[in-house]
Order: sequence, then C-alpha cells, then structure tokens
Amino acid sequence: MTKLFRLTMAQLNPTVGDIAGNADLARAAWAEGKAAGADLVALPEMFLTGYQTQDLVAKPAFVADATAQLMMLAKDCADGPALSIGGPLFEDERLFNAYFTLRGGKIVSRARKHFLPNFNVFDEVRLFKSADIAGPVAHENGVRIGNPICEDAWYPDVCEAMVESGAEILVVPNGSPYFRGKFAIRMNNMVSRVVENNVPLVYINLVGGQDDQMFDGGSFVVNRGGKLAVQMPLMETMLAHVDFELTDDGWVALDGHKAMLPDMLEQDYRVMVEALRDYMRKTGFQKVLLGLSGGIDSAIVAAIATDALGAENVRCVMLPSEYTSQSSLDDAAAAADALGCKYDTISIAGPRAAITDALAPLFEGLEEGLTEENIQSRIRGLLLMAQSNKFGEMLLTTGNKSEVAVGYATIYGDMAGGYNPIKDMYKTRVFEAARWRNANHRDWMRGPAGEVIPVAIIDKPPSAELRPDQKDEDSLPPYDVLDGILYMLVDQEASVADCVAAGHDRDTVKRVENLIYISEYKRFQSAPGPRLSDRAFWLDRRYPIVNRWRDNG
Repeated sequence: MTKLFRLTMAQLNPTVGDIAGNADLARAAWAEGKAAGADLVALPEMFLTGYQTQDLVAKPAFVADATAQLMMLAKDCADGPALSIGGPLFEDERLFNAYFTLRGGKIVSRARKHFLPNFNVFDEVRLFKSADIAGPVAHENGVRIGNPICEDAWYPDVCEAMVESGAEILVVPNGSPYFRGKFAIRMNNMVSRVVENNVPLVYINLVGGQDDQMFDGGSFVVNRGGKLAVQMPLMETMLAHVDFELTDDGWVALDGHKAMLPDMLEQDYRVMVEALRDYMRKTGFQKVLLGLSGGIDSAIVAAIATDALGAENVRCVMLPSEYTSQSSLDDAAAAADALGCKYDTISIAGPRAAITDALAPLFEGLEEGLTEENIQSRIRGLLLMAQSNKFGEMLLTTGNKSEVAVGYATIYGDMAGGYNPIKDMYKTRVFEAARWRNANHRDWMRGPAGEVIPVAIIDKPPSAELRPDQKDEDSLPPYDVLDGILYMLVDQEASVADCVAAGHDRDTVKRVENLIYISEYKRFQSAPGPRLSDRAFWLDRRYPIVNRWRDNG
C-alpha cells in the first residue's frame, strides 16, 4: 500500500498583537485541514503573535499571553492533525523565535531559530537568542520533518544538519516581507537547499501588511532536482492541501496548483493597495481623505486608495490658491469623477490673507520667497488635518520617493498625514504605475476599470503651483536624471565618483547628495508607507540627522 502524507499549507494574514485572533485563524485552518484529511497543518513564522513584533515581544506579559494562547490552541486542536505554528518561547531566561508542533493536546516539538537576521528591516539579534540546531519531528506515516525557521534556510548549515539527523522533508516557516525581485531570490535559495540535501522543501510565508512591510505570501513546494510542485499566489490568503507520496527515492510532493506570478510593476501596485488596506483595517480606520491637486502623485494615491477601500470610503479635497491653474482644477475634478470619489473644494485664499496680515509687521521690507510658498502648503495641511479630526478620516500624504529623498516637500504641510502609499516609489515609476493602472484592472481592485488617472495629468509637467508658472524642474533636475542619481546614491549606496562615471554631471550629483543629507530630519518625521525596494526610507536606510560628512571623491 502506497504511503501518503497530506500537508495543509496555511498562507494567512495575522495581526501583530491580536494573539487571540491569530489563534482563531489557526484553529479555522486546522479545522479545514482536518476536514480535508490532513496529517499536518503548518502556519508561518511567528504567526501566533503576528510579525514583526519589534520590541513588543520583549514585554514579559506579551510573551505570557502568547504562551497561554498556545496552550489553549494545543488543547482545542487535540483531536485531529498536528498543527505547527510560530511564536515566541521564553525558557532559561532567554527568548527565542520558535516553531511549535502541537499534537494530541500537547506541544510535541519546539524548534528554535538558529540564524537571526540583523539587516534591512530585521533586528532580531537584539530581541532573540540564537539556538542550537533542532532535529526533525516525527509525524504520521513515519515521515520526519525538519523546520528551519526562515533565515535558517538561507544558509546551508541548518538544513544540512537537519537532513543528516533524519529529516526527509523540510518545512520552512517564514515571515519574509516584499521587496521588488524578492521572490526570485527566495526561490533560488530554496532550490539550492533542495539540491544540496536531496529532499523536498515546503516554503510557507506570511501574507498581509504590517506598518511599512507587506508580507507577500507566494508559498511553494519544491521537489528533488528543483522541480516546482506547488505555487501559491502572491498577496492572497489561501490554504493548499499538498500530498506527499513515499517512493523508492523518498518522499515526493504530488503536483498541485501553480499560480501565475504578476510582473514587477503589478506587484508594486498591489503592494501599495494591500498595504494601505491592511493598515486601515488593522488600525481601525475605515475612511481616508487626501488633498487632490491635479498632479500625478495625488491622482495615483487617490486611485490606490479607491482600489484598497472603495470609492465610498475615499474623499478628495482640492485646496486652490490664486496660483492654482484652471487645468489643475479640471484635472482634479476629472480624476475624482473617474474614480467615483466624493470631491470637495476649499479655497485657502482667506486663511492665507489672514496669515499674511498677521506676519506683515515682522516681514515688512523682506522679499517674498520660500517662506510664503511653505505657508500655503501648511495652510493646506492644517485644513486637511482639521477635516481628518472632525470626520474620523485618515489623511493620506502623497509625496513620492524622489521628493522624500531630496526634501522637496513641506514639513507640517504636504507631508502631514498618517500614511503615504507611494513613499518608496520614485517619480518616474509613479508615471509608469499610473499608465499601468489605466490599462489594467484586477479583481482585487475595488475601483473602476478604465482610465482612472486622466491622461492630461500624466502628460503635463509636474508643478507644486506655489508661485506663478512654477515647475518642479525650476528647483530640481529633470526627474529622469534625478531618479537615476537617487537610485545610485540611495538604493546602491554608490559614490559621487560612481555617479560621474555613469555619465552624471558632478555638480548635479553633489547638489543631490547634499539635498539627501540635509533632508534627513524631514524623513524622520514623515508618515510610514509600504516598502517596495530593499532600500526604503526608515528601517532599510538609517542615517543620522546631524551629519557633516560629504563624499568629495
């Protein structure tokens, strides 16, 4: 008789701190696995507490709550398949990132993470202790499963040790957040572990937004030789029941569903949508508002918000001054109309006149300039925040990564807000994303199909419209040049000499470099936004505010 082992992979979306709620998600997955005849239901890394917890996991009461919920989960899931779930473990005065296997009402195995990531957004060395490598867990039908936890599978050591001690299948629980191109890196690394150890590997990843990070799912199963057996979708919750068959060569996963993965631009756009949707749901907000200027950035943020929340939960506000062109008024109204959002107009002329009068005695005889431009932006921020407070709508800010990088934004003005969907998207890519959205519609979008960002907005030269005939290029290099320099200086940590060697003007590079450094204080106070690259501002790239060093190479 052929030996079979059924594994239910639970690619689900926990909420940090909602330990009881996460345990309920695990119970529901276990029940569905039981109904499907599973021998084991496996969830991702730190699922019980949500991930990343950051310093929340250092609170003894938090860990005690997680431990109590784990014991209740073991009791509730006693009559059926085994359940594997990630969570914190405190023992011998040390805290571990652990992976528990529950069966028969008890914890039958505790695997502890060996390699602790301490780069990019990860800071596990200061939270957890590294543990010795655990052996495999024996399951139904005699199969022995090793559980290298996330980072443990990115290096040969842990998987090799587990297989040498008897593991026949590797089930890797993960909390791996998205950045552009991350999936291929994961797959290449996991295939390497399969080839090195000649056993199948199951990769189970979290899905869902947490602050700036989007866990993108994309769980998969790889057989010997690197052959893909199962591919789960990106950014969707899903259970997959995977059958393993014992052959003369060992356990083999039978072919299952293989989801098609979207291209990078679609992945970026969906991350912005799903991250905003989850940020709203997990923080308790239902509605948003934003200043709709008639420019590309606010137009795409309105589209993202509508796709995330539905038009009925998005309100756009135009705040014109005497410098606002009729075309901007028309374009903003057209964008709101295309999306089906509510659209309000509030002139800033009266408040601006009042502030000008109030400051006139102090500013008498001084030339108008940046101060007066910033006053306009700050009036808009004040009026938008007042509406946010009054109506309980979260204010979205709309600065792209190019502007965030060089400080082309007014602190306490257009930087005001609770979340920034395009914070990690350079201006040139914003244009690409806008064109993509106009040409594409998916079933995960709650906004309408068709042209939701008027072509007139995409085609016109960007302008803050804070003075007559103003264009962004009056203050900045053209965006294709600026973004090329920023990508090198920020994302690649390149030198000034590297940028010059790539064909950029040295004076322009030095100017951009200086703008990046002197704008750090603004970024320190900026709203969070979804991470699209592996050099997003905040946890990926941590620079001092006070910094006199410049690259003179």
